[in-house]
Parts: sequence; C-alpha cells; structure tokens
Amino acid sequence: MRIALVYDEGQNLKPLDEGEILAIIDEEQEVVEQYENPGFKIGKDVTMDAIIQLGAQAIIVKHGYLDQKSYDLSKGHLAYMLIDQYNTLTEIIENLDDVKSLAVEELNGL
Repeated sequence: MRIALVYDEGQNLKPLDEGEILAIIDEEQEVVEQYENPGFKIGKDVTMDAIIQLGAQAIIVKHGYLDQKSYDLSKGHLAYMLIDQYNTLTEIIENLDDVKSLAVEELNGL
C-alpha cells in the first residue's frame, strides 16, 4: 500500500498546506519517498492533486487537516487514516499496523 502524509522538516505531521514535505510510505518497497510539497503555503487542493498523481492509496491526517475541496478531490481515490495519537513520521512508522487499522473510505465532518 502507498500511504501519503505531509510533515515539516522536524517530521511533525502537518495539514496539507503547512508541511514542506509530502511523503509516501511505500509498504511494498519498504521505503519512505519524500517530495517537496507543491501545495506548501499555496493550497491543500494542490497537495491533494500531487498525492493522487503519486499513486497514493491512502492518506494519514488529523482532524482539521483536510478542507472540503481537498476532500472532494480525493474522495473515491483514497482511504483516510484519521489519527490523533501519533504526531511524527517515526511514531507513525513504529505504529503503522495500528494506523492502517483506522482506514475508512469516507470521513464524516472535516
């Protein structure tokens, strides 16, 4: 599975337009691909478009990290892993099975 997330230079999870780094956790290849986030300080929808173009199958977010436009762009393309207890890339990787168990096809309220 290819799982997208956005974080800052300190590897802290951020909203789609507030993190400098767009990453894809590629479970099959066992790597974390890192890209410059094209939507940084521009817009969540720009980041979401890039996530879809990179072939992500899911996205890790916290409450409030998506807006309606980015959610509408991704609906039907991605599963959503809504987390509250993990804040960094390291925590997410260490608890990836738990994070994946939270996957849903739709979110109720952003």
